[in-house]
Amino acid sequence: MLTVHHLNNSRSQRILWLLEELGADYQIETYQRDAQTNLAPPELEAVHRLGKSPVITDAGHTIIESGAIIDYILRHYDTSNSLLPETGTQEHEEYLQWLHYAEGSAALPLMLKLYTSRLSDGGAELQPRISDEMGKHLGYLDQALEGVDWFVGNKLSGADIQLSFVAEIAPMLHTSAALPNLAAFKARCHARPAYRRALDRGGFYAYGPANA
Repeated sequence: MLTVHHLNNSRSQRILWLLEELGADYQIETYQRDAQTNLAPPELEAVHRLGKSPVITDAGHTIIESGAIIDYILRHYDTSNSLLPETGTQEHEEYLQWLHYAEGSAALPLMLKLYTSRLSDGGAELQPRISDEMGKHLGYLDQALEGVDWFVGNKLSGADIQLSFVAEIAPMLHTSAALPNLAAFKARCHARPAYRRALDRGGFYAYGPANA
Protein backbone atom coordinates (compact mmCIF):
# COMPACT_ATOMS: atom_id res chain seq x y z
CA MET A 1 0.00 0.00 0.00
CA LEU A 2 1.13 3.54 -0.70
CA THR A 3 2.51 5.18 2.44
CA VAL A 4 2.91 8.91 2.95
CA HIS A 5 5.66 9.75 5.42
CA HIS A 6 3.99 12.85 6.77
CA LEU A 7 5.81 15.56 8.71
CA ASN A 8 3.61 17.98 10.61
CA ASN A 9 3.34 21.50 9.15
CA SER A 10 5.07 20.58 5.92
CA ARG A 11 4.55 20.20 2.19
CA SER A 12 3.43 16.61 2.74
CA GLN A 13 -0.01 17.96 3.68
CA ARG A 14 -0.71 18.66 -0.01
CA ILE A 15 0.13 15.03 -0.86
CA LEU A 16 -2.59 13.92 1.55
CA TRP A 17 -4.96 16.35 -0.15
CA LEU A 18 -4.10 14.91 -3.57
CA LEU A 19 -4.79 11.37 -2.42
CA GLU A 20 -8.09 12.40 -0.85
CA GLU A 21 -9.14 14.08 -4.12
CA LEU A 22 -8.47 10.78 -5.91
CA GLY A 23 -10.14 8.64 -3.26
CA ALA A 24 -6.98 6.52 -3.21
CA ASP A 25 -6.20 3.91 -0.59
CA TYR A 26 -3.16 4.92 1.43
CA GLN A 27 -1.69 4.97 4.90
CA ILE A 28 0.19 7.60 6.88
CA GLU A 29 3.36 7.37 8.94
CA THR A 30 3.48 10.53 11.03
CA TYR A 31 6.61 12.38 12.17
CA GLN A 32 6.82 15.42 14.45
CA ARG A 33 9.23 18.33 14.15
CA ASP A 34 11.67 18.96 16.97
CA ALA A 35 10.09 21.49 19.33
CA GLN A 36 13.32 23.47 19.66
CA THR A 37 14.81 23.40 16.16
CA ASN A 38 11.63 22.86 14.10
CA LEU A 39 13.61 20.31 12.08
CA ALA A 40 12.39 16.88 11.00
CA PRO A 41 13.27 14.00 13.35
CA PRO A 42 16.12 11.63 12.48
CA GLU A 43 13.62 8.80 11.97
CA LEU A 44 12.84 10.20 8.53
CA GLU A 45 16.42 9.46 7.49
CA ALA A 46 15.58 5.77 7.78
CA VAL A 47 13.06 6.27 4.97
CA HIS A 48 15.35 8.38 2.76
CA ARG A 49 18.84 9.57 3.60
CA LEU A 50 17.92 13.26 3.16
CA GLY A 51 15.41 12.99 6.00
CA LYS A 52 12.93 15.32 4.32
CA SER A 53 9.18 15.28 3.80
CA PRO A 54 7.23 14.63 1.67
CA VAL A 55 8.44 11.18 0.84
CA ILE A 56 6.29 8.24 -0.19
CA THR A 57 6.92 4.52 -0.38
CA ASP A 58 4.91 2.34 -2.74
CA ALA A 59 5.44 -1.03 -4.42
CA GLY A 60 9.11 -1.07 -3.52
CA HIS A 61 9.72 2.51 -4.62
CA THR A 62 10.80 5.42 -2.41
CA ILE A 63 10.05 8.78 -3.98
CA ILE A 64 10.99 12.27 -2.80
CA GLU A 65 10.23 15.77 -4.11
CA SER A 66 6.64 17.03 -4.26
CA GLY A 67 6.54 17.36 -8.06
CA ALA A 68 7.84 13.83 -8.60
CA ILE A 69 5.44 12.47 -5.98
CA ILE A 70 2.44 14.21 -7.54
CA ASP A 71 3.48 12.97 -10.98
CA TYR A 72 3.86 9.40 -9.70
CA ILE A 73 0.54 9.38 -7.88
CA LEU A 74 -1.39 10.81 -10.82
CA ARG A 75 0.15 8.33 -13.28
CA HIS A 76 -0.59 5.36 -11.04
CA TYR A 77 -3.72 6.30 -9.10
CA ASP A 78 -5.68 8.87 -11.13
CA THR A 79 -7.60 6.26 -13.10
CA SER A 80 -10.06 8.79 -14.51
CA ASN A 81 -7.38 11.38 -15.40
CA SER A 82 -9.35 13.89 -13.36
CA LEU A 83 -6.33 15.88 -12.18
CA LEU A 84 -3.85 15.19 -14.99
CA PRO A 85 -4.40 16.88 -18.36
CA GLU A 86 -4.08 14.62 -21.36
CA THR A 87 -0.55 14.16 -22.69
CA GLY A 88 0.07 16.04 -25.93
CA THR A 89 -2.39 18.83 -25.18
CA GLN A 90 -1.59 22.48 -24.48
CA GLU A 91 -3.09 22.01 -21.04
CA HIS A 92 -0.59 19.25 -20.28
CA GLU A 93 2.31 21.50 -21.21
CA GLU A 94 0.94 24.27 -18.98
CA TYR A 95 0.39 21.75 -16.20
CA LEU A 96 4.04 20.63 -16.33
CA GLN A 97 5.24 24.21 -16.27
CA TRP A 98 3.20 25.13 -13.19
CA LEU A 99 4.01 21.83 -11.46
CA HIS A 100 7.75 22.50 -11.61
CA TYR A 101 7.54 26.28 -11.28
CA ALA A 102 6.05 25.99 -7.80
CA GLU A 103 9.20 24.58 -6.23
CA GLY A 104 11.74 25.52 -8.88
CA SER A 105 11.13 29.29 -8.80
CA ALA A 106 8.17 30.48 -6.75
CA ALA A 107 9.16 28.92 -3.44
CA LEU A 108 12.81 30.04 -3.49
CA PRO A 109 12.40 33.69 -2.41
CA LEU A 110 9.85 32.65 0.20
CA MET A 111 12.28 30.15 1.70
CA LEU A 112 15.08 32.73 1.60
CA LYS A 113 12.84 35.13 3.51
CA LEU A 114 12.07 32.46 6.07
CA TYR A 115 15.69 31.44 6.60
CA THR A 116 17.16 34.95 6.70
CA SER A 117 14.57 35.96 9.28
CA ARG A 118 16.39 33.66 11.69
CA LEU A 119 19.67 35.56 11.33
CA SER A 120 20.63 38.10 13.97
CA ASP A 121 20.36 40.96 11.46
CA GLY A 122 17.56 39.38 9.44
CA GLY A 123 19.86 39.16 6.44
CA ALA A 124 19.48 42.89 5.99
CA GLU A 125 21.65 43.18 2.89
CA LEU A 126 19.63 40.51 1.08
CA GLN A 127 16.17 41.79 2.00
CA PRO A 128 15.67 44.24 -0.90
CA ARG A 129 16.48 41.52 -3.46
CA ILE A 130 14.37 38.92 -1.66
CA SER A 131 11.40 41.30 -1.46
CA ASP A 132 11.73 42.17 -5.12
CA GLU A 133 11.79 38.50 -6.12
CA MET A 134 8.83 37.65 -3.89
CA GLY A 135 6.83 40.50 -5.35
CA LYS A 136 7.69 39.44 -8.89
CA HIS A 137 6.71 35.78 -8.46
CA LEU A 138 3.64 36.31 -6.31
CA GLY A 139 2.44 39.02 -8.67
CA TYR A 140 2.91 36.61 -11.57
CA LEU A 141 0.78 33.99 -9.83
CA ASP A 142 -1.89 36.52 -8.91
CA GLN A 143 -2.09 37.76 -12.50
CA ALA A 144 -2.32 34.19 -13.85
CA LEU A 145 -5.45 33.70 -11.74
CA GLU A 146 -7.21 36.78 -13.08
CA GLY A 147 -10.71 35.71 -14.14
CA VAL A 148 -10.14 31.99 -13.43
CA ASP A 149 -10.34 29.66 -10.45
CA TRP A 150 -7.52 27.26 -11.32
CA PHE A 151 -4.20 27.51 -13.11
CA VAL A 152 -4.69 25.04 -15.98
CA GLY A 153 -7.76 25.24 -18.20
CA ASN A 154 -9.73 26.64 -15.25
CA LYS A 155 -9.99 23.09 -13.89
CA LEU A 156 -8.43 21.68 -10.74
CA SER A 157 -5.23 19.77 -11.49
CA GLY A 158 -2.18 18.46 -9.71
CA ALA A 159 -0.51 21.79 -10.45
CA ASP A 160 -3.01 23.60 -8.22
CA ILE A 161 -2.29 21.18 -5.40
CA GLN A 162 1.43 21.78 -5.87
CA LEU A 163 0.98 25.57 -5.87
CA SER A 164 -1.30 25.57 -2.83
CA PHE A 165 1.65 25.64 -0.42
CA VAL A 166 2.99 28.82 -2.00
CA ALA A 167 -0.42 30.45 -1.61
CA GLU A 168 -0.59 29.32 2.01
CA ILE A 169 2.75 30.66 3.20
CA ALA A 170 2.89 33.81 1.05
CA PRO A 171 0.77 35.97 3.41
CA MET A 172 3.09 35.14 6.30
CA LEU A 173 6.19 36.35 4.46
CA HIS A 174 5.03 38.99 1.99
CA THR A 175 2.52 41.56 3.21
CA SER A 176 3.50 44.67 1.27
CA ALA A 177 1.09 44.16 -1.64
CA ALA A 178 -2.45 42.88 -2.05
CA LEU A 179 -2.79 39.58 -3.90
CA PRO A 180 -6.57 39.15 -4.12
CA ASN A 181 -6.59 36.40 -6.74
CA LEU A 182 -4.02 34.31 -4.90
CA ALA A 183 -5.92 34.77 -1.65
CA ALA A 184 -9.14 33.63 -3.33
CA PHE A 185 -7.30 30.63 -4.77
CA LYS A 186 -6.13 29.64 -1.30
CA ALA A 187 -9.67 29.92 0.03
CA ARG A 188 -10.97 27.70 -2.79
CA CYS A 189 -8.36 25.09 -1.98
CA HIS A 190 -9.24 25.16 1.71
CA ALA A 191 -12.96 24.86 0.98
CA ARG A 192 -12.69 21.60 -0.94
CA PRO A 193 -14.08 18.59 0.96
CA ALA A 194 -11.01 16.52 0.07
CA TYR A 195 -8.76 19.19 1.59
CA ARG A 196 -10.77 19.04 4.81
CA ARG A 197 -10.55 15.23 4.85
CA ALA A 198 -6.79 15.48 4.45
CA LEU A 199 -6.65 17.76 7.50
CA ASP A 200 -8.66 15.23 9.48
CA ARG A 201 -6.20 12.49 8.57
CA GLY A 202 -2.98 14.50 8.77
CA GLY A 203 -3.63 16.39 11.98
CA PHE A 204 -3.12 20.05 12.82
CA TYR A 205 -1.67 22.07 9.94
CA ALA A 206 -0.45 25.57 10.77
CA TYR A 207 -1.08 26.92 7.27
CA GLY A 208 -4.59 25.56 6.83
CA PRO A 209 -7.97 27.24 7.35
CA ALA A 210 -8.21 29.26 10.52
CA ASN A 211 -11.33 27.40 11.61
CA ALA A 212 -10.05 23.91 10.81
